[in-house]
Amino acid sequence: MASFDESRLDHIGAVGRRYVDGGKLPCSVVQIADASGVVYQDAYGWADVEEQRPIAHDSVFRIYSMTKPITSIVLMQLFEEGRLLLDDAVEKHLPDMANPTVMTGGTADEPETRPASRSIMLRDLLSHTSGLTYGFMQQNALDERYRRQGLGDFTTPDYSLQEGIRRIGQEPLLFDPGTSWNYSMSTDVCGAVIEAVTGQTLAQAMSERVLEPLGMTDTGFSVPEQAADRFTSLYACLPTGDLTRIDKFAASSYLRPPAFLSGGGGLVGTIDDYQKFCSMLRAGGMGNGQRIIGRHTLEYMASNHLPGGKLLNDLGQSLFSEVSMQGQGFGLGFSTVEAPSAMSCLSARGEFAWGGAASTVFWVDPLHEITAIFMTQLLPSSTYPLRPALRNAVYQALI
Repeated sequence: MASFDESRLDHIGAVGRRYVDGGKLPCSVVQIADASGVVYQDAYGWADVEEQRPIAHDSVFRIYSMTKPITSIVLMQLFEEGRLLLDDAVEKHLPDMANPTVMTGGTADEPETRPASRSIMLRDLLSHTSGLTYGFMQQNALDERYRRQGLGDFTTPDYSLQEGIRRIGQEPLLFDPGTSWNYSMSTDVCGAVIEAVTGQTLAQAMSERVLEPLGMTDTGFSVPEQAADRFTSLYACLPTGDLTRIDKFAASSYLRPPAFLSGGGGLVGTIDDYQKFCSMLRAGGMGNGQRIIGRHTLEYMASNHLPGGKLLNDLGQSLFSEVSMQGQGFGLGFSTVEAPSAMSCLSARGEFAWGGAASTVFWVDPLHEITAIFMTQLLPSSTYPLRPALRNAVYQALI
């Protein structure tokens, strides 16, 4: 187990504090833990800047894509139970996803397509090699078609998860399944598979299988009334560099249960709740005295599953701050560090991680048996190079 130089630990909190003091972030909450428990924590800034509501350690954040690893764990629990296989065609569970096509040219109005070489498999969804996309990326004509359908564009859907799957199934793919990598609504489709296999809503399955066993009482798809006074406001960065509030805590749609249960980005929660999840991952699948996922299953998930063993940037993927650094692969629900020397910051081989659109991030380092979690509320996550700076600050404190 690693140990830390206590005199160097506060370099970690200083990273976020500088951004808050510079008016670039509304808040910074960071927590580092090892097998003995939390070794460092810092909370600084504002839950709402305009109203000067101080941030607190129990503040509730939109964790967006940090929902994905939780959804992925639930799907892999069903894999462990023999209720599905990674090579299952997705239409076995979701008929609306049958007969996929690939967009080969044309425009958003008149796409040119051909039949896909094969069906999307569940492993393609978990590894984002499905050929699906997100509307918010605005990189190509297919992204535009997603936005027209209200798919993955940061609006609050007024339709159900089942309707979302129907809409996704009507759209072509970017590429043949299993041949490339593209960040996408794949994990939302995983959530629909979970519903189809369990007969429960995603919220019920997630609560029964992960949240309740780990005691993650402040995590869910909406903010309960009793926690509303701890909810944060969401900000974006203007071209001037100033913050602008885009979702006020007291008027947010998160105060009501959503129509669309997004396994790819729908959860809110506290840093302590997410610590329970990360500590379970660090401990090889054990948390709160319960086995959440098998150790071998988790090791398999945290291995690189990209086509041909390639790295993300070999596939041209540098759009997201979550995967912008060299040396990273992607597993089943997590990014993975494959070549630390190729990265632009300090890291360790075998780390697995992910982040959220509001600049949140976590990582688990099995080699040193540590976890790191950072929470704030700024869209998009690529605004500032927070993540490499945080990694450097954590690893410089290791003895």
